[in-house]
Amino acid sequence: MFLTGRPDGPGLGGPVALIELVETAAAVLSRHGGRRPPIDGLALLGERAAIASLGRRGDVSCGGGARLLRAADGWLAASLPRLDDEAAVSAWLEEDVPAGDPWPAVEASVARRAVAELDARAALLGLPIAAVSSVGAPDESFGLPIPALPFGPGEGPSALSGTTVVDLSALWAGPLCGQLLGECGARVIKVESTSRPDGARAGPPAFFDLLNGGKESVVLDLQSSVGRGDLRRLLMTADIVIESNRPRALEQMGIVAGDLLSASSGPRVWVSITSHGRSMGERVGFGDVAAAAGGLVVFDAAGACFVADAVADPLTGLVAAAAVSEALAAGGRWLLDAGMAPLAASVAGAPLDVSQLQAQPPQTRVSARPAAELGTGTAAMLADLATGSAASGIPGS
Repeated sequence: MFLTGRPDGPGLGGPVALIELVETAAAVLSRHGGRRPPIDGLALLGERAAIASLGRRGDVSCGGGARLLRAADGWLAASLPRLDDEAAVSAWLEEDVPAGDPWPAVEASVARRAVAELDARAALLGLPIAAVSSVGAPDESFGLPIPALPFGPGEGPSALSGTTVVDLSALWAGPLCGQLLGECGARVIKVESTSRPDGARAGPPAFFDLLNGGKESVVLDLQSSVGRGDLRRLLMTADIVIESNRPRALEQMGIVAGDLLSASSGPRVWVSITSHGRSMGERVGFGDVAAAAGGLVVFDAAGACFVADAVADPLTGLVAAAAVSEALAAGGRWLLDAGMAPLAASVAGAPLDVSQLQAQPPQTRVSARPAAELGTGTAAMLADLATGSAASGIPGS
């Protein structure tokens, strides 16, 4: 409620199905991880807002970077966080858009156009823009709305405690997934590129620490054949891999999830976090846009409003971590297709009636320790790989 609705109006409730899924996923993960007290899943949705002092802004995202725009025949969600995105807006709309603040011109142009045309052109240009409710819900596996593709019998059932996670992800959803698995007893190795470290490092330090504290930090030159070879060898030592790349990006480095899962000594669970799911892996979208693409918005008399703060990010991170725990308990080898927009679509629907409730400001967990400095575990990891003992432990976390 605190994060959903107009800034000058009452707080609105999120969909009932969203609340139910968050509580279910938190209970599943807490059970497999032996967590006492259990994880508070709903609190995870507001942690960035608590740290950055964000509030509800209606059809503007809590962070200010995304907009819900009324088109001629529906609604569109748009975000322009990168300089390249703003430069591509004129091509998207096929008309000149002034530099600086493009939103007034974008809003006026979108209002004259059909949603399907705008959505298709955005996809063609690689823009983080999507039509509201343009993505359907996914199939379910392990009772959770994340498809799990089997890759052979692998090992038998196991618990999270003592497993090794290699976390290649960035920003929010993937790092949260890794952090939650770490809280449940897994060892988590965060891997970043020397040329492109996690962009969340430029955000609030307290939020980065919250998502990455306790992880070991490894940095590799992924533009070199040596760095890519080191990454592949490290992945083969993992029980769980988390990544948030478009599938083509890893495949261009010679890393194919299915190949590693099919190897007798490869990882047991691979979590692929994308905006729209692996079948639409080239679509770009951040948390607010992905949520809207799945229809996870609420409406008042004035139109569409965002639900919470980039809700598809923490929702996906939590549900993916729960799905990992279920996959390990089931045994075998699995590719989890954690698309943020399809996951959002699975919980879109009628909002909770909050007319008798009062909005409460979000809170955040206390980070146990700061995140490791970039690359402090790299030398030890490379030495362990050279001796075939990468699972023995990397100092510097």
